[in-house]
Amino acid sequence: MAAQPGSEPATAERPLALATGASRGIGAAVATALQPTHRLLLGGRDAGALAARTAKLPGARAWPVDVTDPAALRAAVAEIERLDVLVHSAGVAELGTVEEAAPSAWRRNLEVNLLAVVELTRLLLPALRAARGHVVVINSGGGRNARPGWGPYAASKFAVRGFADALRAEEEPNGLRVTSVYPGRTDTEMQRAVVAGEGGEYDPRRFLRPESVAAAVRTAVLATPDAHLTELILRPTL
Repeated sequence: MAAQPGSEPATAERPLALATGASRGIGAAVATALQPTHRLLLGGRDAGALAARTAKLPGARAWPVDVTDPAALRAAVAEIERLDVLVHSAGVAELGTVEEAAPSAWRRNLEVNLLAVVELTRLLLPALRAARGHVVVINSGGGRNARPGWGPYAASKFAVRGFADALRAEEEPNGLRVTSVYPGRTDTEMQRAVVAGEGGEYDPRRFLRPESVAAAVRTAVLATPDAHLTELILRPTL
């Protein structure tokens, strides 16, 4: 089980958390939020960025792997026998209308935002069950409401919402908790690219901070054993 709020166990006794997409954005913020109470595996494809991130987080270790490569995933999870927390933060946002979006955009969104999440979770289920652990899926407002021009992305996020709901129903009897987090638009590199694609002017004050999303994740992870935070919805105040 995860450590309780306010506790700071010795490093060797801390539960283990794996966060994907941890080199930047929400994933990096989640790693920072969990570092006081957890040992960390920081997942991502950019080995250099992961090394720089781990250097700032005592008890963290880089876990460089392409989550869309099933063989690489199988090899990477082989060493993990017990896992307390799995945070799925890696994601892409390739947008377009139903009329104009290429098939590759639909495939890429589904590959990263859904299929990689499914396969990594499946491979780690024995380790998660052993720890009576916690799976956190960073979804999106796009996983609850589909906007014009966001079809490929929204479809992948609606799908991963269904996955998380099914996983919760199947694994709660085994002691697993599953939390879906639905942030509104958040100040990240991905958001900058989206706004540029929309032709807008970027103003970070309009968006959530990654640290705010990470605080919600930490709240879910450190909830007392009798509490299961199944869904968290965050919106910018502006």
